[in-house]
Amino acid sequence: MNNQKKYMGETVLNNSLLNQGTAFSIEERKRLGLLGLLPEKVETEDEQLQRVLFQVKSRANDLDRYIYLSALLDTDEVLYFKTLMSDPAYFMPLVYTPTVGEACQKFDEIMRRPRGLYLPITRQAELDEILKNWYEPDVRFIVVTDGQRILGLGDQGIGGMGIPIGKLSLYTACAGVPPQVTLPITLDVGTDNADRLNDPMYLGLKQPRVTGEKYDEFIDAFIQSVQRVFPKACIQFEDFAFAHAAPILEKYREKVCCFNDDIQGTAAVALAGIQTALRITQAKLSAQRILFFGAGTAAVGIATLFTKALMMEGLSEEEARTHCWMFDIHGLLQSQRHDLADFQRPFAHEHSAVGRFVDAINTLKPTAIIGVSTVGKAFDQAVIEAMAQHNSRPIIFPYSNPTEHSECSAQEAYQWSNGQAVFASGSPFPPVHFNNKVFVPGQGNNVYIFPAMGMAIYATGAKLVTDEMFIVAAQALSKEVSNEYLDMGLIYPPQKEILTVSLKVAAKIAEYIFQHGFASLDQPEDISVYIQQLAYTPTYPAV
Repeated sequence: MNNQKKYMGETVLNNSLLNQGTAFSIEERKRLGLLGLLPEKVETEDEQLQRVLFQVKSRANDLDRYIYLSALLDTDEVLYFKTLMSDPAYFMPLVYTPTVGEACQKFDEIMRRPRGLYLPITRQAELDEILKNWYEPDVRFIVVTDGQRILGLGDQGIGGMGIPIGKLSLYTACAGVPPQVTLPITLDVGTDNADRLNDPMYLGLKQPRVTGEKYDEFIDAFIQSVQRVFPKACIQFEDFAFAHAAPILEKYREKVCCFNDDIQGTAAVALAGIQTALRITQAKLSAQRILFFGAGTAAVGIATLFTKALMMEGLSEEEARTHCWMFDIHGLLQSQRHDLADFQRPFAHEHSAVGRFVDAINTLKPTAIIGVSTVGKAFDQAVIEAMAQHNSRPIIFPYSNPTEHSECSAQEAYQWSNGQAVFASGSPFPPVHFNNKVFVPGQGNNVYIFPAMGMAIYATGAKLVTDEMFIVAAQALSKEVSNEYLDMGLIYPPQKEILTVSLKVAAKIAEYIFQHGFASLDQPEDISVYIQQLAYTPTYPAV
């Protein structure tokens, strides 16, 4: 009997879904065999939270804070999400960008306890069995990476697992998606990162990356296995190299419920930023000309969604595309170049060659420049001054992250444009004091889009995810920016309001899903109330 009680008590404390730590009442401690296994004091959840906040802030650096929070997730899931939701603006950079970048690079050094599923290409025939090993049979969301293009850091192999884990934490913390229905997955197809291959602590397959037909067959086997084991799951592709990202999305987007956040999520948050910026510049969407620095899947994704938004305003597809231009390491994308991928060609227009970005600005006179290159400081003084010369309120969006890869800082954009820039970035920057005014830089983070999209899919049982859903999300997000925030320079809502904003955006997406026949569930009488009721709240369940 004593051994049985001991096992019961240890089982409860070691299960992050059941553990309540010092919040267990005395009656619960007696019933569950926990007396003596915890200090005698019974704490409220708020008292527990204060201890967590103290311990987080006492850590030496952000990576240590990341490690501590990861351990908290492994031991007490409710307290973890209560912590994140207590101050999203403070905790999001700790559990996701920019800190998660360093965590991915040091994954093998800092891992305490595995989380999620690892699917090696060497076990392709066993994928169903591996997926069935997951404890929750009703998975609704899978974030999956192959670790090849982690943020701006490149190939991190299975160290990329930090990205799916972080993304799914934000699904819950920012939009109330129940954590038990989420599953992070890493596809291990090897790595071409020599540091990982030579590292004795590296935990992934020590072999070069598999490519070509074998890679495609593995992706297809994974997709089909998910359909068999988790038929209600939506798959979010994350941080795949551009050579794979666009083809995978194109192949499966009309067959299964899936999306690529790097392509579609980034596009939606950029479109929302442009629409909000136009409230400052007092211009029309159809009057915009965007020049992208970087011509990968993120740039093409933004350009494609912007094109569709213009088409919804009545422009032809051909005309709408001419509003988007791109510039990469070899110069301006134009129709005479022979080094372009198929997905880039729709935005390679008739034009002479241009080798310098500042020359492209002076030639094309864009109203907005968007950086998705991961080339830090690419928007130098000459670039910003050229934009300010051609526009009274130039739109400057350096979206690359982490911070050291941002094309420019907020300080640089405001200073070099003489305070005229309409600015947003992918990485966080502090407020800028310039000409007796304080500018609060907006962060164009995908967190404003993908968690809300996730909640909408969860609430509707959506069968597919379309670009139009992301346009709806962008429009809804833009409307959540008040005039007061615009006056401060913010073109996105403050992150402290992320849950409230996400649920409103999710309701608009869900409304579209129901109205256009993509739902597998019946439409409720009041969609907003329905979503509020579905949203996860971090409170301990009865045990």
